[in-house]
Amino acid sequence: MSSTASFQYHKDFEVRSYQVDPDGKLSLTALSNLFQEIAWRHADSADFGRNLQEQNLSWILARIDISCENLPSWGDSIKVYTAGRGVDKVFAFREFLVTNPEGEVLARAMSSWVLMNVQSKRIFRPENALPPELFDPQEKPDWQPKKIRLKGELLKSEKLKVRYSDLDLNNHVNNTSYVRWVENILRENDCHTLPFLINYLAECGMGDELTIHLYQQEAHFIVEGLVADKQVFMAEAK
Repeated sequence: MSSTASFQYHKDFEVRSYQVDPDGKLSLTALSNLFQEIAWRHADSADFGRNLQEQNLSWILARIDISCENLPSWGDSIKVYTAGRGVDKVFAFREFLVTNPEGEVLARAMSSWVLMNVQSKRIFRPENALPPELFDPQEKPDWQPKKIRLKGELLKSEKLKVRYSDLDLNNHVNNTSYVRWVENILRENDCHTLPFLINYLAECGMGDELTIHLYQQEAHFIVEGLVADKQVFMAEAK
C-alpha cells in the first residue's frame, strides 16, 4: 500500500447529497464516479487523456479492486489521489486513494486499463501513449485486480435494458453504470458491497438486454452480467 507522497495527482471534493445512499454514506457508485473523474483529470493534465480521441484512442477500464476502511458521509471533505503504477503487457495500472483532510485513509483501489482504438477495436501498448515519468513500463504493482471465477449458489436473477443514461462518450455503457447495477442487486438483496472487485469483459450498448445473476458462496457474493450467452461483466463483493 502506498503513502500519499507517492501519488502524482489529487483533488479535493465534498460529498454531496446526491452521492450518498440511504445510510448517508458515499455510495459505491459515487465512489467509482470519483475514481473515474480523478483518472481523467490526471490524464488530461499530462496529455494522455481526452486528446487521444483525435487518434480514435480511448482508455478502457478492464478491472478495478476497491477496499474500504470508512466511507465518508454527506458533507464530508475528502481528498482523492491517483497515480500510475506501471505496465504489464497491454495493461496499464492506476491506483486510487481517498483520505479525510487529516490524512486518515478511507478507501483504496487498484485498476487496470487497456488503450484501444474505438473504431478498429485494436489494442495498443500503453507505453506508446504514457509518459514514462508517470507510468514506468518496468514497474509492475504487487497489488493487481484478479480474475473473478463464477462460483456459488444462484440466489436471484433479473433483467434490465441499457438506457440512454447508461452511456459514455463512446456510446458504450459507462463503467460506473455496471457498478450501479451490481450495487442495486446486492443492496436490494441484503448483501454487502465492499470490498468490491469487478472485471469488464465485453462491451454492451444502447438497447442491449442484460440478464443479471446473483450468486453466494459463504460470505462472498458474485454478480454476473450477460447479453444473450455472452458474459459482459463479473463482480464480486468479498
